This record gives sequence, structure tokens and C-alpha cells, in this order.
Amino acid sequence: MVEEIEIVYDKHDRMQYHPDFHFAHGQPFSDSDLEYICKFYEADHTRTISFAIGKTEHAIRTKVNYLKKIGLFERYKNRNKYW
Repeated sequence: MVEEIEIVYDKHDRMQYHPDFHFAHGQPFSDSDLEYICKFYEADHTRTISFAIGKTEHAIRTKVNYLKKIGLFERYKNRNKYW
């Protein structure tokens, strides 16, 4: 019998790590991931982006904040190499 893992959300309604959805958890962000995140962050839900690249919503929001802080968000958003 296969045991199902419960889906848990934090107080901000973000899905916590779940192995079925966050397949890239713990792995570095690829250039393709960074471009995807920046290109669709303002137009799509963080949860949808999370499912697409296999990272948690918190990891995506943290990465976006960091990229904005160091001035790379717009660069990845307008890059058009992968997406």
C-alpha cells in the first residue's frame, strides 16, 4: 500500500515542500528557471510557477526578492533565451 503524504500550507497559504510537486527542491536554480520565474512572476500565480519548475513558493519569492535587490530581475525577464 502506498502511503500518501499530506499537503500542508503555511500561514500565508503557501504550499510547503511536497516531493510530488517540488521535484527540484534543494537543487540550484538553472538559467532557464530564473528566466521563467522573472518572465511570468508578475503575470501568473507563484503556485503555478512553483509547479512548473519544481520549487516551493517560498523559494521562488525569496529568489525574486534577491534578483530585484541585485538588479537582475529585469535582465532575466527580458532575456528571451529560453522562454
